[in-house]
Amino acid sequence: MVDNYNIERFLQSRIKRRNLIIGAGALSGFAIANQFSHQRAIAKSRFSNYPFTLGVASGEPDPTSVVIWTRLAPEPLNGGGMPPVNVPIHWEVASDSNMRRIVSRGTVLATPQLAHSVRVVVEGLQSDTWYWYRFNVSEDASPIGRTRTAPLANSYLSKLNFALVSCQNYQQGYYTAYKYLAKDDLDLVVHVGDYIYEGGISATAVRPHNSPEILTLEDYRNRHALYKTDANLQAAHLAFPWIVTWDDHEVENNYANDISEVDNEPDQDPKVFLQRRAAAYQAYYEHMPLRPFSKPKGPNAQIFRRLDFGNLATFHVLDTRQYRTDQPCGDGTKERCAADFDPKATITGKRQEDWLYDGLNKSQTKWNIIAQQVVVAQIDMKPGEGGTYSMDKWDGYLASRDRLMHFLKQRKPSNPVVLSGDIHSNWAMNLKADFNNPQSTTVGSEFVCTSISSGGDGADSSPTVEAYLPDNPHIKFYNGQRGYVRCSVTPTTWKTDYLVVSKVTTLDGTISKRASFVVENGHPEIQPG
Repeated sequence: MVDNYNIERFLQSRIKRRNLIIGAGALSGFAIANQFSHQRAIAKSRFSNYPFTLGVASGEPDPTSVVIWTRLAPEPLNGGGMPPVNVPIHWEVASDSNMRRIVSRGTVLATPQLAHSVRVVVEGLQSDTWYWYRFNVSEDASPIGRTRTAPLANSYLSKLNFALVSCQNYQQGYYTAYKYLAKDDLDLVVHVGDYIYEGGISATAVRPHNSPEILTLEDYRNRHALYKTDANLQAAHLAFPWIVTWDDHEVENNYANDISEVDNEPDQDPKVFLQRRAAAYQAYYEHMPLRPFSKPKGPNAQIFRRLDFGNLATFHVLDTRQYRTDQPCGDGTKERCAADFDPKATITGKRQEDWLYDGLNKSQTKWNIIAQQVVVAQIDMKPGEGGTYSMDKWDGYLASRDRLMHFLKQRKPSNPVVLSGDIHSNWAMNLKADFNNPQSTTVGSEFVCTSISSGGDGADSSPTVEAYLPDNPHIKFYNGQRGYVRCSVTPTTWKTDYLVVSKVTTLDGTISKRASFVVENGHPEIQPG
């Protein structure tokens, strides 16, 4: 397991060492031959600070390859502090943690166009195998990361352990959950959005943001860098491969396609907002271990994709922000209006919806995991008669949800499980063919993870929520603390553990298991674990 405090000491020692050796300053370079002969590059670099301040990461595992990532940023909160030239970075992948049995190595260019970030798709690896990796530039070596490939397609896999996380507002708390997650027995981490927050500096911040609200590419790069400097987050990336998708705060709160949330700001013009979205998507790609097909083209980027883990599980990863129609009824939490029932309204867009159904229909794995952003199940937030619903969730897009529930009921893909985030609280819910009829068929399960830090310390229960839970019998669990969700999947059983931390507003938070739930193969009803 990975000790995040050792990471901090490692980074500090590297920074001190580089400052002693070279002082503040100088960079030199020349054009190098062979594959870099036509591009300017620095062959031997001298940095003013340790260049791997943002750590390393890996992700997107398949049976023969995985993506490894880093970014050169000796001055991470000042645009990175790199000169506007290409820099060759050497990388190595080994079958041992001491990096003695190198199985693959190479050189990749870090370019100004991508903020000197690099991603390497390391090919030719063995399936279902742990590997270790690092980057080198000049005399500096990155921390050694650990990653794992997926099993071969259709091969037997007896168990898969992963963590589900979301919502890590830097200002509202420390990333205590990641300290414990990094030491857990996991195969990967799934992040379903709000990796950064776009807002300005809060007067009540536990640790403040580094600028006013972010709008430009440089703003978004600096904000990602701020978040990436967190030692606990680096430890979690160091320990496991990640599967990531975005939600709204990676751009702007509650945005919908090309529609800004705020009516009285310059980006209310869709053309202006798309420029902001392009900057945000660019910075997100630069800081995540995504495959090259997700590289943005202006304001557009494909992040929905599918990953298989043997015959056990398929992750259908969605994007419910980029293609959705505007939130109905003026957004917010309110009674339904006519627009909530609009058959043309969509939260996924038709192309992605068709892609999802096609993948579910053809899937041969035991568990079909729909990893996405906002709550799918109905949540009626008004006790007693009538109802109020969040228009930003699937509750605001009834036609989309009805089609999904109908598909699950009619086509019966094997064991559908929805994973969600966004609402800074833990939930376990049955997905119903008709949420207004508690006796209707249960067609799947949904597990919602709380935030890493967003919302501050939180609380175990909420009188407001407790008041409306009786009106939602499909909801089996609620908790408002911070933490992460651990999922342990076998051919016969899915087990979800809700791990919560005592506090995030100070550094001494402890972790405990709040609740566990089980879903059995072929029986989607959630049971206490």
